[in-house]
Amino acid sequence: MSGHLDLAALREEYARGGLDLPEATDEPYALFSRWLAEAVAAGVHEPNAIVLSTVSSEGQPSSRMVLLKAYDADGFVFYTNQASRKGGELSANPRCSLLVPWHPLERQVRVEGTAEAVDAAEADAYFAQRPRGAQVGAWASGQSQVVASRAALAQAYAEAEERFEGGPVPRPPHWGGYRVRPHAVEFWQGRPGRMHDRLRYDLVDGAWSLVRLAP
Repeated sequence: MSGHLDLAALREEYARGGLDLPEATDEPYALFSRWLAEAVAAGVHEPNAIVLSTVSSEGQPSSRMVLLKAYDADGFVFYTNQASRKGGELSANPRCSLLVPWHPLERQVRVEGTAEAVDAAEADAYFAQRPRGAQVGAWASGQSQVVASRAALAQAYAEAEERFEGGPVPRPPHWGGYRVRPHAVEFWQGRPGRMHDRLRYDLVDGAWSLVRLAP
């Protein structure tokens, strides 16, 4: 159609680097830490932005951006309104996936695993360090629910501000975190000729194994 971009002609040759088995570590978290540090050093916008994909009870997948707020050998942590669509879907089916898109570095990390709610103390500690505006917003927004108008959202925010004026904002009971415990983590590095490097860690009987995948 005239006036539309020719998407088929949009091409990028990946040639920033490679990823070989000797560069890998015994488990995925050390390599993830290195890549994250390199993304931060390179000035990647919101290097902790990740795509979370969940599945409804009808089998309909859905994806959205969330922010990675912690990670360790137990998994990857993000926070959200647990009464939202993502929260409801994770409650019914905790299997999910994460995608970390570091486009400027021609890299991505794919995570497959199972989500579980973080404990209240961990959620309280993180909520307490959020900006006050975000704390108020957690009370004001019924995330994923239909709202009448932008004005209605503004009114709900103003009411939450007034409710907690002059004091701390506690964590709402419907707001918390999830830890995604992975069983597979794949590191993808773009290479020329679409011969990309793909190294995948698989958790088998409590130990990580490493394989190379064809691009």
